[in-house]
Formats: sequence, structure tokens, C-alpha cells
Amino acid sequence: MNFWFSNNNKNDLPDFWKEYINCFENKQRKKAIESVRFIAFDTETTGFDYKNDRVLSIGAIAIKDMAIDVSDQLELYLEQDVFNSETVEIHGIRKNHDFTRVSEGEAIELFLKYIGNAVLIAHHADFDRRMINSALQRNGLGNLKNRFLDTGILFGKTKHIIYSRERKYNHYTLDELCDDMKISKSDRHTASGDAFITALAFLKIIPKLQIKRTDSSSILF
Repeated sequence: MNFWFSNNNKNDLPDFWKEYINCFENKQRKKAIESVRFIAFDTETTGFDYKNDRVLSIGAIAIKDMAIDVSDQLELYLEQDVFNSETVEIHGIRKNHDFTRVSEGEAIELFLKYIGNAVLIAHHADFDRRMINSALQRNGLGNLKNRFLDTGILFGKTKHIIYSRERKYNHYTLDELCDDMKISKSDRHTASGDAFITALAFLKIIPKLQIKRTDSSSILF
């Protein structure tokens, strides 16, 4: 575990954290949606407890000019300090898999350098955000500063608009999105596979929301 600074000595922040924070110094103005760098990402974890479970892998892929940029992606596997045999059945990541693994601290550094001040997209985004924030806090750092979009919520809005279904927006699963929008589920439950699926879903959802393409802020939270 890496602790870069203590609460009593915050001047000892690592350079990568300072660079990350500096990305948000200037208040971001409204931008045409095509000019926004979005990053769809997903985490595979040992479970759903933000404090006790750990991130096993992170997959991320960029969306530029409202198209997936396959040349701009990230895939990380983390060293397993916590192991849960029950969740292995879902994500398939075992302790003895021959992945090149990095420490939690290294993963944080690589992830922050990759995302910068991009708008992050995830399915049920609050979970992934909390898991990353927990890792940041364990390593003596602050929380993510990026703005987020949740494809589960966005998809729910399209269903409400199109079909007038009475259903809470955040209850749609990624599998439901795939079925509804005819997206292949061949790489489900891998971080990189789910990140790619999330990116595809996002690009299919946006036209249905009839967003003013000159103002991306209307879909951010």
C-alpha cells in the first residue's frame, strides 16, 4: 500500500496528483458535445463493499468526436490483496492468472494520468466512482474530480421518453441495454469488455435524448 502524504503534511503530494488536480483549475466552459473527451470505464472488484473489497481490474476506452477511439484505451490488472472465490464466477479473475499486475498505488497513478479531466462514463457509475475513491483514500489522496455520466440513468430517460414506462432510471442493467440496443455481450464481465459495451451504449443513447449538440452540460452531473 502506498501512502504519499499524511493529513499533517499535504505538501508532499505526488506529482501525478498535482498534475491531475491542475487539470480542473480552470472552470470548464460549455462545449459542443463533439469536442468533449469522454472515457467509458468499468471496474471488476472482489465484491460490493466499498471499504473492504478491492478493485481487481480497470478497463477504459476514449470517445472523441462522438466516436470510439480504439487507439486510446487502458487495461489494468491489480495485485490481489483480497480474494473472494464467489465473485470469481462472475469476473473470472483468479489469483494465479498470468496477468501483468500492478499495485493499487500504481493503478491509481496510471488511471489518473489516462483520464485527466475527461468526462467519465460508467454503468451504475456511483459504484465504480466509490470503488476508485476508496482506493484513492487508502493511498492518502482525495476523490475523483471528473464529471460523470451513468448509462443506466441515461437509458432510463430514453425509455421514459419513448415508451413512457414507469420505472426508476437507475434500475436498468447493462444486459438490458445490450438486449434493447442489439449490442453483443461476448465480452461481458471483463473490465475492458464492459467499458467498450458502455461506450457503444452511450453513443446509441445520446441521439435518442435529443440533446442540443452545442451544450454537453445538459447531460452531465
